Amino acid sequence: MVEPIEEESSEQFDFHRLLDVARRRHVHFLIPMFAAWAIIWGASWVLHPIYKSSTLILVEEPTMPKDYVAPNVSNDIQDRLQSITQQILSRTRLLTVANNLHLYESAGRSLSPDERVEKMQKDVKLELVRDERNQEITAFRISFSARDPHVAQQVTQELADIFIHENLRARQQESEGTTKFLEGQLEDARAKLAEQEGKVRSFETSHIGALPTQQASNLQILSGFQSRLQNEQDALNTAKQQRVYYQTLLQQSKEVHAQTGSASAGSSELTALDTELATLQAKLADLSSRYTDQYPDVVKLKDQIAKTQRLRAQAVANAARSGDASGGQGSSSSSTALIQSNLHANEVEISNREHAIAALQGQIAEYQGRLNEQPATEQQLAELTRGYDQSKANYDDLLKKMNASSMATTMEQAQQGERFTSLDPPSLPVKPDFPNRLKFCGIGLALGIALGLLVAGVFEFFDPRIYSEKDIKAMLPSIVISEIPEVAVPADLAKARKKLRITWAATGLAVFVVMVGAVVSYFHG
Repeated sequence: MVEPIEEESSEQFDFHRLLDVARRRHVHFLIPMFAAWAIIWGASWVLHPIYKSSTLILVEEPTMPKDYVAPNVSNDIQDRLQSITQQILSRTRLLTVANNLHLYESAGRSLSPDERVEKMQKDVKLELVRDERNQEITAFRISFSARDPHVAQQVTQELADIFIHENLRARQQESEGTTKFLEGQLEDARAKLAEQEGKVRSFETSHIGALPTQQASNLQILSGFQSRLQNEQDALNTAKQQRVYYQTLLQQSKEVHAQTGSASAGSSELTALDTELATLQAKLADLSSRYTDQYPDVVKLKDQIAKTQRLRAQAVANAARSGDASGGQGSSSSSTALIQSNLHANEVEISNREHAIAALQGQIAEYQGRLNEQPATEQQLAELTRGYDQSKANYDDLLKKMNASSMATTMEQAQQGERFTSLDPPSLPVKPDFPNRLKFCGIGLALGIALGLLVAGVFEFFDPRIYSEKDIKAMLPSIVISEIPEVAVPADLAKARKKLRITWAATGLAVFVVMVGAVVSYFHG
């Protein structure tokens, strides 16, 4: 039972000890705490205020659907924005803006151009706004900090206008560059296509008649020539047989006239003519079974039959007048002359047939040569055609891309592509962005409390006086049997009450001042 009572007394003693330390060291705590807070909070009112103006610029999608007009510029807004930012934050551009708006001229010393550019680069801030779902950039915020809120607003407006116009200019320039590049490539492709087309045309001209597309016609023509050659050869053989026949008939006619009289000669001639007429009619029947009446050989054979029939009729008439010696002699001479005429015509026909056969053989050889050359010609033409087809496909592809790029360039020039739009004009800042007086107030209070605790702790640690009974008992070599109670004098009690009131008043004043400072910082910071 004794140990718990002692522990409880020890805990109560420690708590009272802390209260005693607070009563003794409240001045050491309040003065550093209030001084540190006052210095830091006061510094926030001494420092030059920096005002920050900002504007939000929205990245708008093209007004034309991509299915109809595809943009021909880079779709990576982050890369393009980074490029535009580098151009805008370049030395020349920032120095131009600083000179136009007379920035940093009110400083105590004249800043060099490089210092002005460096300071302006630090005052310009760019923040990207991304979509939470796909992390795409949907907008970005431009801000500028300056001591004058109107200057901050003007510079922000100027930077926003530069960003908007620079984006339009960059997109139009990139789009026009893409279109010009495609136009150049299209001209090269057109020249190459014309060259390939000229090669194909020249090859087809130099190998006309031996092209793969003419194979069927060549085979058909060759077949026709071969058929005509066969007919001519057959006709030549027939004509040669007729020549032999006419020669034999002529020879027989001469021999008969030399050996017999005119009557027997006329009878022999009539017999020969009947034989020839039968032969010709048999040949006509054979040709009529294979050809039409307009076939040249059929027409010619009919003419020969007609001549033979007239010759036979004349021979019959001559035979009827065989009694007249002079008339029979004239008739015999006329028949011989007719046979000679037929023989001459037959020889002319044979000559013509031979020339026609020679011409047909030459044409057949020519077309056979074309057909023999056709595999090599086909391979060469296939190589040329393959190059032409590749050039044609490349040209068509470039033409399609160039037309699409031209439409995209027209869209960009009409400012219907992706563009930057300022949602709200740059704000005119009312409160300074730096220093944040409410934040300074809180920081000062925190540092003041820490400093006050440190100072109070140092004073308590180095104070040689003894304030507790426990410390006295620890210093004595023997156990304390009795204690002498403290005798309170009215004057001491009054002094202690006065000191306590001053302490509470000082504490309340410090808390009030800090609260007032926080309220002022909130409404005017």
